[in-house]
Amino acid sequence: MMRCALKGGVCVASWGGDRRSPAVNPSSSVRMPTGNGGGCCSGLRSRAADLAGLEMASLRGGVGGLFRSSPRYGRLQATASVDPEDVPLEKVQVKSSGHVLPYVGVACLGAILFGYHLGVVNGALEYLAKDLGIAENAVLQGWVVSTSLAGATVGSFTGGSLADKFGRTRTFILDAAPLALGAFLSATAQDVRTMIIGRLLAGIGIGISSALVPLYISEISPTEIRGTLGSVNQLFICIGILAALLAGLPLAANPAWWRTMFGIAVVPSILLAVGMAFSPESPRWLFQQGKVTQAESAVKRLYGKEKVTEVMYDLRASGQSSSEPEAGWFDLFSNRYWKVVSVGAALFLFQQLAGINAVVYYSTSVFRSAGIASDVAASALVGAANVFGTIIASSLMDKQGRKSLLITSFSGMGASMLLLALSFTWKVLAPYSGTLAVIGTVLYVLSFALGAGPVPALLLPEIFASRIRAKAVALSLGMHWVSNFFIGLYFLSVVHKFGISTVYLGFASVCALAVLYIAGNVVETKGRSLEEIERDLSVVD
Repeated sequence: MMRCALKGGVCVASWGGDRRSPAVNPSSSVRMPTGNGGGCCSGLRSRAADLAGLEMASLRGGVGGLFRSSPRYGRLQATASVDPEDVPLEKVQVKSSGHVLPYVGVACLGAILFGYHLGVVNGALEYLAKDLGIAENAVLQGWVVSTSLAGATVGSFTGGSLADKFGRTRTFILDAAPLALGAFLSATAQDVRTMIIGRLLAGIGIGISSALVPLYISEISPTEIRGTLGSVNQLFICIGILAALLAGLPLAANPAWWRTMFGIAVVPSILLAVGMAFSPESPRWLFQQGKVTQAESAVKRLYGKEKVTEVMYDLRASGQSSSEPEAGWFDLFSNRYWKVVSVGAALFLFQQLAGINAVVYYSTSVFRSAGIASDVAASALVGAANVFGTIIASSLMDKQGRKSLLITSFSGMGASMLLLALSFTWKVLAPYSGTLAVIGTVLYVLSFALGAGPVPALLLPEIFASRIRAKAVALSLGMHWVSNFFIGLYFLSVVHKFGISTVYLGFASVCALAVLYIAGNVVETKGRSLEEIERDLSVVD
C-alpha cells in the first residue's frame, strides 16, 4: 500500500504492504511535488410452496485474494500497474455526501418480487386448483408450483448477457415486463394453461432479478458498507415471502382472493421499472464501456462530488477499460477465470445440497410431531428464524467478514442436521424427539440465514472480474436453480427409499465438506474495493 507524508511542500510516497504492482519497487520511495498533478493513494400444497419458499438461498474479501497462493491456483498478480506519478492528491478517504440507499431500495424491489412469487403459491394453490378444475390432479398442481423454478433457471442464465449488453438499470426495466405480465396472467387465468404461462414468465423475471439485484447493489455500494447493503438482498427476499404469507390471510373468508394475491405483484413490478428509470447506472459498467463522463456523473450521484476522483482512480487502476472486449460464455471456463468461477458455482451447490429446501419441505411434519398442528404457526416460526438470522448477518458482514460467517453457518447447519437425525433414531431421545426436532429445524434455518443464505449472492459479484461479473454470477445462480429443481424432484423418492434420518445425515456430511472447502479456498474480501479484489485475483495464463 502507499504511505505518504508531506515534507516541506513535497509529498514523499513509499510503497509497501500487500499492494503488489510489477511496476513499483516495494521498498522504493517516490518524490512527487504536491499540487493538482501529483499526490497520494490511500402436503403438496403448503409443502410444495415451502420447497419454493426458502429456496431463497439466494460478496467480499481480504488480504491475499480468494485463493491461497499455491501453485495449483496459478500465479496471482495485478492486471494493471500504477505509476506513482499518476496517483492523484485527491485520492484520500473522504466522507461521501451521496445517497446510495434509495437506489439500493429500488433494486430490492426485485428481491421482494423474488420472494413473493416463490411464496404466493403457498396459500393460493388449494383455492386456484378448485377454480381451474385441477383439484384432483396433483401433477398439474405440481406444474403450477415448479414452472416458476424452470423459468427462473432460464432467466438466471439470460440475465447476465442482458446486463452486459444493455447495462444494469435497463435490464431491470426489461425484467419488469415478465414480472408484471406473469403476475397479471396468473391473476386472470381461466384455465391451467394460462396459469402455467404466467408462472413461467414470473419465474423468468425472478431468475433475472436473482442475478441482477446482488450484482447492481455490489457495484454501487461504498466499500466500507458493501457487505451490509449486499446482505439486504436476502432480507428483502424474506420480506417478500412473508408478504406472500400475509397476503393469503383473507383466503378463508374469500376463496376468490387468490387472484388478488397474484395481482398484487404487478404494483412492485411497475415501481421497479419506474424507479430504475431514474436510478444511476453502475459506474463500473459505464467505465468498462468507455463512457467515462457518464461514469463520473454516476459516481457523483451515488457518492457525492468529493468521491469522484477517488472512485475514478480505482476504476482506472483496475485496468478494466473499453480496450478489453466483453467476455463470452466460454471465457468463464478459461484458465484465467475458471478457478474463481468454480468457487462461485461450488458455493451455490453446497448451499442447495446442504438441504435447505428439504428441511423446509419437511418442517410441517416435524412441527406436527411436536404437537404444533398449525401450518401457519410452523411457517411463522421458520420465517422468523430466517429473518432474525439475516438481520444478524447484515450487522456482522462488514465486521466479522464473509468467510467466517460461511464457516459458522455451515457448521451450525451440520450440527442441526445431526441433531435432527438423532432425534428420529436414538430411542433414548424418543421422549424428547418432537421438541428436539423443532429446535434442530429452527437452528438449521437460523444458521442458514447467518451465512449460507446471504453470503454467496453477496460474495460472487465481489470476486468476479468486471468483464465476466454479470455472466459469472448468472452461471453460478443457474447452478443454484438447476440443483434446486432436482432436489425438489427427487427428495421424496430418496426419503422413501433411505429414510429421513439417513438423508439428514447426508446433509450433515455435505455441510462438513463445505466447511473444509471454504476453509481451504476462500478468504475475506471485506474492507477492499472491487478493483483491489479484481487486481489480486487476476490469474495470468
